Amino acid sequence: MNSAVAFALTPMGQLYGVVMKARRALYQSGCLRVHQLPAPVISVGNLTTGGTGKTPLVEWIARELSQAGQRVCILTRGYGRDNAGTRVVVSDGTEIISDTAETGDEPLLLAEKLKGLTAVISDADRVSAAHWAFANLHSQVFVLDDGFQHLRVARNLNILTIDATNPWGNRKLLPAGILRESPIELTRADCIVITRDDDPNATEVLRREIATQSGGPIFCSRMKLKGLRAVRGELGEPSIDDKEIRQSNVGAFCGLGNPESFFSLLSRGGYRLAHTQVFRDHHTYTQSDINRVVQDAIAHGAQFLLTTAKDEVKLRSLNFELPCYYVDISIEIENADKLGKLIVDAVNTPA
Repeated sequence: MNSAVAFALTPMGQLYGVVMKARRALYQSGCLRVHQLPAPVISVGNLTTGGTGKTPLVEWIARELSQAGQRVCILTRGYGRDNAGTRVVVSDGTEIISDTAETGDEPLLLAEKLKGLTAVISDADRVSAAHWAFANLHSQVFVLDDGFQHLRVARNLNILTIDATNPWGNRKLLPAGILRESPIELTRADCIVITRDDDPNATEVLRREIATQSGGPIFCSRMKLKGLRAVRGELGEPSIDDKEIRQSNVGAFCGLGNPESFFSLLSRGGYRLAHTQVFRDHHTYTQSDINRVVQDAIAHGAQFLLTTAKDEVKLRSLNFELPCYYVDISIEIENADKLGKLIVDAVNTPA
């Protein structure tokens, strides 16, 4: 967004801020009810629109809780799915029950990565979904995905993620900028996880700024590239030997909130990007989209295509004239043991 457009939209952003402040006041005063769920809640959210690397953190938290012996259920809205008003059980903790059109891309990705460990439910009404999961799946702890603004649910631990590569955008509220809420609301977070900590100097400046608003612990994390897997590959297949791909020109495409973070990760991983192509976040791909991606990549000398795991779940029915692989990533957290203990301890503390 250029500065002229942002300036023109600033009054709307100020109005949005007033509405959000009034909404918070209604919950704080008790005029709007805050629901206590039947099991402990760990909330993970952000202050901005777009990708902050939240999904890998949700996966990590679910694994930590599962390894601690908890029966975990992830509650998510399931953005981009066909029937947003319905409840979809993506996974019951054992089997994956739904497909990406019903669930949304991130819920299905979480369900596949956590198969056998964690239930996943897509439902805009997280309160109702939690009561259903407690009664039918015997869930013992809930992970509330994208929950920072979901004030309707009480939580035992309120985790806020902040993307080090673009923490505040132009520091304006929607629609003039990317902020859902002012950075003043950092005070509501019990702890902060800085994601994409790829520049230690910039992260230290950000850490000091965060510390002026939040007294909670601050953790730093980065995305770790684990390897490549074939699109439409069987779940659990090992990463491929990518030596030939690293020695060739590649085309990369994605539909993410922060696409540059993906392209930077590939470049740092040693892949030679001849061409990049960006789609809107949560884009649903058609065959014509892929045909255009392939044509443009070939025109720029690419011999392979790379994309994200989030995109891959929407590509399985499509055909590629170039070999296409998706990048398997994980989150690497400094002081992970400390964060893990904070999460497990919170589960045993009343909200």
